Amino acid sequence: MAREADAQIAVRLRPRAHKDELIGIHEGTLQARVSAPPVDDKANKALCHMIAKRVGVAPSRVSVVRGGKARDKVVRVEGVDAARLKKALAG
Repeated sequence: MAREADAQIAVRLRPRAHKDELIGIHEGTLQARVSAPPVDDKANKALCHMIAKRVGVAPSRVSVVRGGKARDKVVRVEGVDAARLKKALAG
């Protein structure tokens, strides 16, 4: 269960893209692309690293909590409130 200071966000991920990028939030869902393939959790790890870098937390504090093998996911960021997370990812 998520702690009070943890935030979650819906993500639509496109693996095997030309470059890694967080495109922005559209209709409440973060749009993201990674060059990694969706094999052996590589795409999810790339996504978590990008989000961690943008938000300013350690990659170990970012995890996919739902949709691990799907394009539509829910990602949790530990120690960050929802307002800070959305502000960091929208910019």
